[in-house]
Formats: sequence, structure tokens, C-alpha cells
Amino acid sequence: MAKLKVRQVRSTIGCRNDQIGTMKALGLKRIGSEKIHEDTPVIRGMIKKVQHLVNVEEIEE
Repeated sequence: MAKLKVRQVRSTIGCRNDQIGTMKALGLKRIGSEKIHEDTPVIRGMIKKVQHLVNVEEIEE
């Protein structure tokens, strides 16, 4: 199964509370932080919600 590397590239200052909560749920705390997640529909939905704040790379294993 593929994995996704999610990196925060923009600040959450001025964002809605639900977007800030989504960033925390993804494990992203500050600009430049990265997390690797399984490629699931739940994670894809979370990324879509904050797509303006993150960059996503697909990693094959």
C-alpha cells in the first residue's frame, strides 16, 4: 500500500478552527513539519480540507 508524505508549507494563523484541528490530527504543528500516513480515504479527505496549507508526495514501499 502506498504512503503519503505530508509537509506543512503555510501557517495556520487566520485559518478556521476546523482546519487547525485537521492539521493537528494530521500531526502537523509548524511550517516544515512532515508526517507519513497510509493512503486511505480518511487521510485523503483531511488533506483535501487543508490542501492550501500542505504539500503531498506519494511514497511507494
